[in-house]
Amino acid sequence: MPDQFDRASQLEEEDRTRSLKAQRNRANFDRPSLESCEECDEPIPAARQAFGGITKCIECQAFFEKTGR
Repeated sequence: MPDQFDRASQLEEEDRTRSLKAQRNRANFDRPSLESCEECDEPIPAARQAFGGITKCIECQAFFEKTGR
């Protein structure tokens, strides 16, 4: 039967995993943006490209953020 320390350890590990995953998935705004989406190959608008490091169109980025894929 897990005690409160086991549960705290599990929560800490889950939080660490989420944080590392978020860090890996962050855009690198120092790099140039792609002209077309790496997922669907649709053009990325120039206004979005101006942020730098953009690799997905808005629709694909929203799906990625919602599902993690």
